[in-house]
Amino acid sequence: MTEEEQQRYLRATSILEVNHESTKELISTIDTSLSKKEQAIALYYKVRDGFIYNPYHLDLRPEGLKSSKIMKQSRAWCVEKSIVLATGLRALGIPSKLGYGNVVNHIGVEKLTKVLRREEIVFHGYVSAYLNGKWVKSTPAFDPLICKLSGVDPLEWDGENDALFQAYQGDQKFMEYKHFYGEFDDVPVELMNAEMKKYYPHLFEGEHNSRSFSFFHL
Repeated sequence: MTEEEQQRYLRATSILEVNHESTKELISTIDTSLSKKEQAIALYYKVRDGFIYNPYHLDLRPEGLKSSKIMKQSRAWCVEKSIVLATGLRALGIPSKLGYGNVVNHIGVEKLTKVLRREEIVFHGYVSAYLNGKWVKSTPAFDPLICKLSGVDPLEWDGENDALFQAYQGDQKFMEYKHFYGEFDDVPVELMNAEMKKYYPHLFEGEHNSRSFSFFHL
């Protein structure tokens, strides 16, 4: 990685608030005497388990995606958890990228499918960290509680191998990637809104702001 690339994937943005007090608090429990790989693993589990996964309150606006705002919450969806992880990694001096894809989840998503009106989960977020000379993917979305309720094993990450959602839980198909958008140095807000509107046009009609479901967009 060139020095220019390294700076690009370590930089603070208006969404990835690397130098914010909330980020300093997030990484305060990470032992920086450990290797970068061990620090990244520790942060992965902190983010994975520190927020209850909840995909029923989505805010696609820049102000709603700020890492400092997300860190005030007890619940978060995959895009939000990925933002927190990527921000914390950069604060630890570990270059990070945000990756996005469309997935189909085959277990425990009847309620979400009813809201979205189709099976694809669009712009599912994950993180790539630059460790020991290579990019390694991780998905901090599903905490142990939601995994237990869904009957799937929590996704482990060793900092050496990609940890995207497992294709099968036992003999049952679980998570299937249909499309990858690529990896970015910041959240591609306009692209995310455009793709969501293409797949879920009904969510962009009228207001959606109830205790059970909310959706805000550009």
